[in-house]
Amino acid sequence: MLRTTPFHDRIADLNRTQLWSHWSGYLVVDKFQMSEKFEYFAIRNAVGVFDNSPLYKYRIAGADAERYLAGVLARDIRTCRPGHAQYTIWCDDRGFVNEDGVILRTSPDEFILTAAEPNLAYFQDLIGYERVDIEDVTDEWAALSVQGPRSRHVLSSLAPEIEQLGFFGLTPAKVAGASTLVSRTGFTGDLGYELMIPTDDALTVWDAVMDAGRDHRILPFGQIALLMARIEAGLLLIRADFEPSRYAMNDEHRSTPHELGLGWMLKDLGDRSFIGRRAIEREVAAATSRWKTVGLRVDPGDHTSKYTEAGLVPPKDHTPVAEDMMVYDDEARRVGYATSFMYSPMLQTHIALAKVKPEYATIGTKVNLEFTINHQYTQVAAHVARNPMFNPERKTA
Repeated sequence: MLRTTPFHDRIADLNRTQLWSHWSGYLVVDKFQMSEKFEYFAIRNAVGVFDNSPLYKYRIAGADAERYLAGVLARDIRTCRPGHAQYTIWCDDRGFVNEDGVILRTSPDEFILTAAEPNLAYFQDLIGYERVDIEDVTDEWAALSVQGPRSRHVLSSLAPEIEQLGFFGLTPAKVAGASTLVSRTGFTGDLGYELMIPTDDALTVWDAVMDAGRDHRILPFGQIALLMARIEAGLLLIRADFEPSRYAMNDEHRSTPHELGLGWMLKDLGDRSFIGRRAIEREVAAATSRWKTVGLRVDPGDHTSKYTEAGLVPPKDHTPVAEDMMVYDDEARRVGYATSFMYSPMLQTHIALAKVKPEYATIGTKVNLEFTINHQYTQVAAHVARNPMFNPERKTA
């Protein structure tokens, strides 16, 4: 049975296109406006709101909750103090990434983990003798993402404590009388916040946020605008840039943290034992990483000339593409593949997230990205770029 989110009554009225997708069994909007670029520019220039209620939400609590999570998650949860959030991953015992998510630490012994796919049974099966309980609280909370350079102004007018909330900070707040958990997080790579709201209060908070944002040109945005922003921000999307190891058919479809550019999570392992640690250490010691995840910026001059020589107008399509595009060196040897691709309105060039062989991962290295032009494979010059490719100071300021 298709489900609707707690915000659906408001969203359905605002969805001019009536274009919908399914996310974890919920109905979600592809785009509200006839052109999703209106929504994208709201994220980048003003403020936008996104309904991310379909995220799975797990409450992990108990006297041994921290110790349990320190042994399950690859990133050390002990470094996340109460009142903070953390982007994290969990791996299998061969060091391949199962999934990623954001964990909120609400107290010394209570956490809320959000994830794109169901993980309840997986986490419960890992409980040994620890005093910890894990429950699915997805239906108890609506989730609203408020993103963009004006997001702080909008939310702090409703709850003044949000004004001073730092990057990946977490605070309880009263928004329109509703007890709301606010984190300075998001999936756009911009200044932004995510609100966890009791389901019964969802519409009250939605109305308050939209009213407060009216003078700031607030707009709801859908899946397409979100995916545009996340590629610019170098944020990985499950089943696009990586596949969960436990569902992958073979190792070609699996990735390690270092191959995904997430090795920064594992710089100081200390004496902590966690799932996948030994395999990850062997990978680092033997330098066996097959790939490195990088950004690619397509050479606009070469892109234009290849299309015009073929008698075509060079396309500048901002619609995100999540499929393999091969990457070659100048000798036509395959050296990797792109997983996400788009024309960036902010950067004014085509960009991609790609996995390339480690020796080709140095910033500025020239490679060639494969396009299909006039039904023929054609290689267009591109250069390795640092992720994130769009990284405004306001995001962390």
